[in-house]
Amino acid sequence: MHIMLGIVFLLLYGGLVWYVGWSGWRWLKPAAAAWFRILYIAGLSVLALSFFLGRFFPDYALISRVGSYWLALFALLLLVLPVAQLLLLLLRLTRIPRHRAEKWGGAITLAALLSLLAYGSYQAYSPVVRTYEVRIDKPAGGLKELNVVMAADMHFGLLSGPAHAERLVREIERLQPDLVLFPGDIIDDDLELYESSGIGEILAKIQAPYGVYATLGNHDKFDGPTERIIESLEASGMQVLYDEVVTIEDRLTLIGRKDRTERNRAEVAQLAEQADPTKPVILLDHQPYELDIAAQSGIDLMVSGHTHRGQIAPGHLITGAIYENDWGVLRKEQMTSVVTSGFGFWGPPIRLGSRSEVVQLRLVFS
Repeated sequence: MHIMLGIVFLLLYGGLVWYVGWSGWRWLKPAAAAWFRILYIAGLSVLALSFFLGRFFPDYALISRVGSYWLALFALLLLVLPVAQLLLLLLRLTRIPRHRAEKWGGAITLAALLSLLAYGSYQAYSPVVRTYEVRIDKPAGGLKELNVVMAADMHFGLLSGPAHAERLVREIERLQPDLVLFPGDIIDDDLELYESSGIGEILAKIQAPYGVYATLGNHDKFDGPTERIIESLEASGMQVLYDEVVTIEDRLTLIGRKDRTERNRAEVAQLAEQADPTKPVILLDHQPYELDIAAQSGIDLMVSGHTHRGQIAPGHLITGAIYENDWGVLRKEQMTSVVTSGFGFWGPPIRLGSRSEVVQLRLVFS
C-alpha cells in the first residue's frame, strides 16, 4: 500500500514539474539559444530532486536550502501559472498580438511570483500573538486566572534557526506567562542541527512560574532513541510529557500524550484517570484528533498544532476538511480545543493564507 502511494505521489509530482517546466519554456523559448534547452532541463531536474536529496542527506546544508526554496517556488508557481494562462487565453480574444501578450504575461507572472515569495517569507518569519479567553468551570486551588502561552510546530533546524528562536523567546518574555506549553514539532527531524546551532541554549531563557512543558510531535525524531530527544529538550529548560501526567501545585493537571505516529500510545481516558476530575485538566496532544473522546474523558482544555492551517493556500481548505478544528478555538461540551497554526514552517519557508503565531490563553476559573 505504501509503495503504491509512493508511486502515485512521484507520478503526480513528476507531472506537475513537467507542467511548470513546459510553462516556463514557452515563455523563454523565443529568446533562448539552442544550447539553453539542455541547461534548462538539467537545472529543472536538479531543482526537482533537491528537496528529496536534502531530506536524504541532511548534513549537506546547501542542498537542503535549495530544496526548501525550490519547494516554495514550486508551490507558488502552481498557484500563479493557471491564473496567468487563463488570462493569456482571454487576451487571445483581443487584438493584442500573441507574442506581445505572452511576453507581458510572463513578466507579470514573474513579478507576481516574486511578490508572493516576499510576502510569504514575511508571513513565516514575522509572528503575531493571538489571544483567546478560555473559561473552565472548575476551581484551581484559589487561582482566578492563569496566563498561558502556547507555541507549536517551531520545526527548529536549518531555516527556522537561532534567529527565529530568539523571536519566540522575545514574544514569550513580553507576554509574561504563568505557564508555557509546547505541544509538539519543536525540532525538524534533525536533533544534531538543533543541538549544534545553539537553539537549545536560546530556549533555556524562557521562564514561567508554573514551568515550561512540552510533548513530542511527528517531526520530533531522528535516527536514534527517543530518550535522547527528550534529554536534549529538557536540557533546554522544558519538561517533556511523554504519555505522562503531572499536577502543578495541587491546582491543575497537565497531560502530555505521545504523538499519533508513536506505537503503544496510551488512550486519553487511561491518562485522564490519573487526574483529579475536580480540578482543571489540560491535555497537550500534537495532532488535533479525537476531540469527542477527550471531552468525554474529562479534559477541560486540549492544545494542539500540526495542521499549520495548511501553511500555503489553498491548503487551509484541505486541513479544514480533515480536522474538526484545524485552527483557532472550538468548544466541545465542557472542553475547549485550541489549535495553533504554528510558529515555524515545514519545507518551504513561506506562509500564504496562514501566519506564524504565538497563542496566549487567558484561562478563567470558576
